[in-house]
Amino acid sequence: MTSAGTNVIEILLVEDNPGDVLLTKHAFEKSSIENNISVAEDGEQALDYLHKRNGFEKVITPDLVLLDLNMPKKDGRDVLSDAKQDENLRRIPIIMLTSSKAEQDIRDAYDLYANGYILKPTDLSKFSEIVSAIEAFWFSLAVLPPSP
Repeated sequence: MTSAGTNVIEILLVEDNPGDVLLTKHAFEKSSIENNISVAEDGEQALDYLHKRNGFEKVITPDLVLLDLNMPKKDGRDVLSDAKQDENLRRIPIIMLTSSKAEQDIRDAYDLYANGYILKPTDLSKFSEIVSAIEAFWFSLAVLPPSP
């Protein structure tokens, strides 16, 4: 059961690149699990969404966050740190979905309690494979805590 009490998986995609947003949405359209993807275009908007403020008061708390690392306003590290320090948000799985292969970025993400770190592929077939793996693990194998 999802945080919304339905069988629809709520995903927050935090991504500033419109091409990557389209690629991600397209990959999830082929998903075997019904999902709804909301998009935040920068870290500041992501935090407003997660904290349900500044126009996002009625949004459904996501079941999963896919978070880019390098974004305008607030970067992925800021969003991750904020979410994992908030007792109402810390249990939401947050997966870094980024093009950065830098060891320091990977280390920083896990130090801030990222639940995973995935490198963005450049083509749709590889992206579909990643989406299938995310689905299989987070929504079939893993047991997630109920939302607060």
